[in-house]
Amino acid sequence: MKFFSALFWLSALFAWATPCGAGEARAPAPLEWQKTVEAAKQEGKLVAAIPASAELRKTIGEIFPRRFPGIELELTNARGPSNASKIAAEHAAGVRYFDLLISGTATPFNLLYAGILDPVEPLLILPEVKDPKRWYGGHVWLDNGKRFIYAFQLYQSENIWHNPTLMRPEDVRSYDDLLQPRWRGKIGFLDPRSPGAGTATWAFFLKIKGEEFLKKLAAQQMFLARDQRQLADALAKGKVALTIGLTYYSFLPFLKAGLPVKPLPDMKEGTYTSCGSSALSVVQGSPHPSATRVFINWLLGKEGQEIYGRAMGQATRRLDVETKWMVEHGVRASKDFLSVEENNRLENYGEDTINNYWARSAKIADELFK
Repeated sequence: MKFFSALFWLSALFAWATPCGAGEARAPAPLEWQKTVEAAKQEGKLVAAIPASAELRKTIGEIFPRRFPGIELELTNARGPSNASKIAAEHAAGVRYFDLLISGTATPFNLLYAGILDPVEPLLILPEVKDPKRWYGGHVWLDNGKRFIYAFQLYQSENIWHNPTLMRPEDVRSYDDLLQPRWRGKIGFLDPRSPGAGTATWAFFLKIKGEEFLKKLAAQQMFLARDQRQLADALAKGKVALTIGLTYYSFLPFLKAGLPVKPLPDMKEGTYTSCGSSALSVVQGSPHPSATRVFINWLLGKEGQEIYGRAMGQATRRLDVETKWMVEHGVRASKDFLSVEENNRLENYGEDTINNYWARSAKIADELFK
């Protein structure tokens, strides 16, 4: 994801050494914050499990230590389930190594239910982070208790693409149109049995269309793939007419090559809103509690959110971070396009949704795609 400019990173590296962005009026840091930073330097380290993005690891790994000299930052970038499994295994063995986890939507809930997470809410110190007016929708928590799993992003992605030589946009204006006989064997789907956007879309279909719709869609003899490149290639070469679960970044090489791949306009039922890779949770008994507080407050500040969003191509909820440019890359920030009420209607990330639709839809997928 190399679309950001070198100038942005150069300016970021020499920006003010506080979590506030350049040009923003800054209130004096509270005494609690100053004491926390000093305590973090005494601990000397932070261990964070983050999404599998080399760009994210590189940029955070460069900038955070410049802001807070004396705090070593160890980042494990891997898929969320892999990171969560390591944390759970170490916890069961009595080991406390990781401090925090940033992952996709469903990943932290198993840790929450196993009693492995500590509350995030008490760790919000800086006024620019703690004030709900800084955030679209206020503070958004994935867990019903509104303390343990914090979501700092909300957005929609163009995740249904078509080959215009095989399908016109007007051919599919509702999800029900996917069930037409002419699309039998012509739909590609990012396998819903593997974590990712395919899983999220499959769960959203269950939520808004019901189980019978999933059965009929599965009967369309879809081309299932876990390899995103393979699925994108199938669309570009006309092996399928439409794909579900892939986004702009999967198709970028094909777009640059001028191949026939385009996003479909939104269906009449709407597109789900996602929190992306922004599920933030803290491991119980964090070995570096002060460093964890410092990192979280920096990450949720303006600079941290700008860096994270550009590295991941995902849209923050912070109202003071510009996100409208992301439309060119297939991402629409909820704060720029949706009322809070409409966002909530289309949400695909809360604990009730995870338990009522994600878990159930996964079971259905296992049964239908044996």
